[in-house]
Amino acid sequence: MAGDSYEGDTAAQRRSRGIRATGRRRKPRDGRGRAVRAAAWTAAGAVVLGAASLGFVYFKLDGNISGVDINAALGADRPQDVPNGSLDILVLGSDTRAGANAKYGRDEGSARSDTAMVLHINEQHDKATVVSIPRDTLVQRPACQGDGSENHRNVPAQRAMFNTAYEVGGPACAVKTVESLSGVRMDHYMEVDFAGFKKLIDTLGGVQMTTAQSIHDKSSHLDLPAGTHRLDGEQSLGLVRTRHGVGDGSDLGRIQLQQAFIKALIDQVNSIGVFSSPKKLYDLADTATSALTTDSDLDSVGKLTGMAKMLKGIKSDDIQMTTLPVEYDPANPNRVIQIDSKTDKVWRAIKRDEPIPRSATKGSAGDKTDIGGVLRAKGKPAGSPQAGAAE
Repeated sequence: MAGDSYEGDTAAQRRSRGIRATGRRRKPRDGRGRAVRAAAWTAAGAVVLGAASLGFVYFKLDGNISGVDINAALGADRPQDVPNGSLDILVLGSDTRAGANAKYGRDEGSARSDTAMVLHINEQHDKATVVSIPRDTLVQRPACQGDGSENHRNVPAQRAMFNTAYEVGGPACAVKTVESLSGVRMDHYMEVDFAGFKKLIDTLGGVQMTTAQSIHDKSSHLDLPAGTHRLDGEQSLGLVRTRHGVGDGSDLGRIQLQQAFIKALIDQVNSIGVFSSPKKLYDLADTATSALTTDSDLDSVGKLTGMAKMLKGIKSDDIQMTTLPVEYDPANPNRVIQIDSKTDKVWRAIKRDEPIPRSATKGSAGDKTDIGGVLRAKGKPAGSPQAGAAE
């Protein structure tokens, strides 16, 4: 109020009313101080927003992955789990024609495993062995419990083509069949379908391969002249599905194409430097997680990242590629049967965490199938004996 104004009071009068001078004067705020405070608030905001963004990215990628509880489906009736640090993973390529895959054939309401590989990672995690199982192999398929869906019902044990296991009983039956054949417990399961495979290759920017001869296969929609190519997703899918354009037209020639392609793919992943580009890393992670179905012990970003870090030191030259030793079935040349004395050597080596000996595959139908004159990766003929294989 006007009557309470102290303007014009002497210092003694102010002291008598308990008002003391502080001896300091407030300094006017300069531009530098405001800038420092603004930068601090901006940094704090960036941290908060960054954490929220990372949380969203993690949540999105985690939600991309489909998981299957193999352990619950199979129970305790499985080979012994040997805790020696090595890993065995069943990798399947599904040939479903549903949805985006309809262009590759008529949708018959179910899918088979177009590609099947057992991937063995050694105890030191610096070497790997791949055993390809021909889809046309006649096996004693075990009894499988379905998942309750129309296509996956309980089925009795019977002799059938290997790739029917996935068709009648899904991933769990495929794992059970492989474990029955090999006596090796599968630690993990991974599956990718046609559409996911294509998108993954396109996200990587393609894969470089060299064809020494032209490859033409109407069934797989592949038409490649001789020469070096950077294959996009569609061409890559055509290559790994090709069987009539190489070798004797059987699944064994296609397996050699697949094995050569996988080595080239590993070289491509190691060469593009995904960790140097956050966008490239995110795009690749988004595509890969969307393309995968895994067992429930591997169905999260954290678990997949842990496995990727474990395997990042393995290069294409560190992988031994093998085809399960088979021969053509005398009763049906469109089917193959296992050579028991040789397949025993293959699975024994896997159990012992050793390279597969050359004697395990020598003379088998896959060994006699030669596509070395057709396709090359890193200057090596596809289908040539794998360096490092024991005699």
